[in-house]
Amino acid sequence: MGDQQQVSGVRVPLIAEAEATGRTAELYELIKSRTGLPFVPDMFRLVSTRPDLMEVLITGYSGVFLGDAVLPRATREMISAWSSKVNGCPYCVGTHNWFLSQFGGSAELTQAISTANKPGELPLDEKTMALMELVTQVCTGAYRITEADWARVEAAGWSNEEMLEAVFTAGLFAFINRLVDGFGLGAAMTRSRIAQQSDADTDADTDADAEAAAEAEL
Repeated sequence: MGDQQQVSGVRVPLIAEAEATGRTAELYELIKSRTGLPFVPDMFRLVSTRPDLMEVLITGYSGVFLGDAVLPRATREMISAWSSKVNGCPYCVGTHNWFLSQFGGSAELTQAISTANKPGELPLDEKTMALMELVTQVCTGAYRITEADWARVEAAGWSNEEMLEAVFTAGLFAFINRLVDGFGLGAAMTRSRIAQQSDADTDADTDADAEAAAEAEL
């Protein structure tokens, strides 16, 4: 497994990348190979003392960002960042706003996600707004979603398959956000090393280049 280290503000011990052994080291290499990043994001390191749990986290994350998606990567990143904002997880907002910017999201949109209090404050067209209102409902009270709410999003032009993926993504981030916040990592965007990457680190001038350069932050 490797030697454990304590990180300021984080409530669980983490395994340093240089000290990882066995299955933990294997999973660290898997994460880096899939993210295209030179480091393991601390979100994954939160469960590094439990490789079995880290595998669960990797599988869920990979399903959203590496699977046979029907929504564009930018839309999935927008859902991830906005869900994190609604759920109160600055670390994940910073991380996925950065990825959103790499996959075509405008500076206006990423800034709005950081500061908005409701989906109506985001610079979106009517069709996308309908989907993001559904995403917000998933975050604030999924049990209150009605057949009429679902039909309204369908009427805006979204397929059932697209809505399934959107709700799954929002649901996954409800879990990830609670994990990150509960263990003390999520207090600030500046804690995300991914959010501190420069554009030069992952140049995504086109969708094709972006998919090749960063096949998802695992």
